Amino acid sequence: MSATSRKAGLLALGLGAALISTAATWAADIKVIHAGELLTVPGKAPVKNQTVVIEDSRIREVRDGFVAASEFGEDATLVDLKDSFVMPGLMDMHVHIQGELGPNQYRDTVQMSAEDSAMRSVMYANRTLMAGFTTVRDLGASPQEVFALRKATANGWVDGPRIVAAGSSVAATGGHGDVDGMRHDLLEKYTSKTICDGADDCLRAVRHAVKYGADVIKITATGGVLSDTNTGTGQQMTDEELKTIMDTAHALGRKVAAHAHAAEGINAALRAGVDSIEHGSYANAESIRLFKKNGAYLVPTLLAGHTVVQMAKNTNFMSEDIKAKAIRVGGDMIENFQRSYKGGVKIAFGTDSGVSKHGTNAYEAVLMHEAGMTPMDILKSATVHAADLIDMSDSLGTIEAGKIADIIATDGSPLDDIKELLDVDFVMKDGRMVKQ
Repeated sequence: MSATSRKAGLLALGLGAALISTAATWAADIKVIHAGELLTVPGKAPVKNQTVVIEDSRIREVRDGFVAASEFGEDATLVDLKDSFVMPGLMDMHVHIQGELGPNQYRDTVQMSAEDSAMRSVMYANRTLMAGFTTVRDLGASPQEVFALRKATANGWVDGPRIVAAGSSVAATGGHGDVDGMRHDLLEKYTSKTICDGADDCLRAVRHAVKYGADVIKITATGGVLSDTNTGTGQQMTDEELKTIMDTAHALGRKVAAHAHAAEGINAALRAGVDSIEHGSYANAESIRLFKKNGAYLVPTLLAGHTVVQMAKNTNFMSEDIKAKAIRVGGDMIENFQRSYKGGVKIAFGTDSGVSKHGTNAYEAVLMHEAGMTPMDILKSATVHAADLIDMSDSLGTIEAGKIADIIATDGSPLDDIKELLDVDFVMKDGRMVKQ
């Protein structure tokens, strides 16, 4: 054999070894879950003694019985949840991951840097994930910080839920969603570029939000409880502004979520074509008709109402304007939620966490159940319906072949006791176990 041939042979052997090494590095990560009780599709009955096979970040298959992990490869990892209730990861369609309501809110605004706020939001995101919420929709935050957190959780740089983010709200000058409660020069400094007046200006605001990274457009159709002003909770954006926002957002492939308390604002947003109503505190018979006609979702945020009532009654940091609104609106939310639920409105789970403490998101389910919603409908709202609202039904919301492996487990069945959701024992996101 010539020297050239020997060199070629050695090169081939080297390349072969490298390819084998690379193939080993790229070998699929297989996890095999033995589930004692498995809710594959919320809305359908759970089944006993099931095996869920996860390959990398996706569900490969679901089988009856407990199939040995060795059947799927010698390196397959067995996850023993034989004594647990297993279901898809929960989703919260209304959070504010960057902060929490409390006496230091205004101080933090002027004393914390954007970097400080971003680091704190990592903590809040982790608490949310550990509570079993593998996907959230953030509806109001400092844009670039929340977009950076969205990227960090998507890439696995930090442990947090999948984030669908709006950035800053599109809101009317002086209305809910604009800054308030500060001296005039700070108001000017902290006013968002998505504050708008008139249809043309609101068109600009929507385009600005999309340009800088918004997945969804958040608007404030009515006044709000936590605005430090006595402008009430009635309609604050005009019908023309609302219609322009919807048309612009939809043309750019973005859904619109509307903060709305009073019925006239709810109905105006629904007539304009909004995709979800947040809070919906005073939805009336016309609201229910429009919800059903348009297929829009209600995101009830009962936990926010419950939280602000308790704060208004038991703390002293709220202004008198906020206290009055909190007690009135927070106290009325349950009855109006009951009316919407009984009327057949589609419900997507959402808490407004950031008003309440991050990581306590599941208490929303307890309040929904106390208001008369069945446990199965609650689980659907936090999985199947939530996935539909964010256009991710093809990859989230159920435990089926091809779906992303977002899976949680509890000791007991939340179908028997919804409070089981308050203590999630196992969390998997994107096929990676983050809580065992």
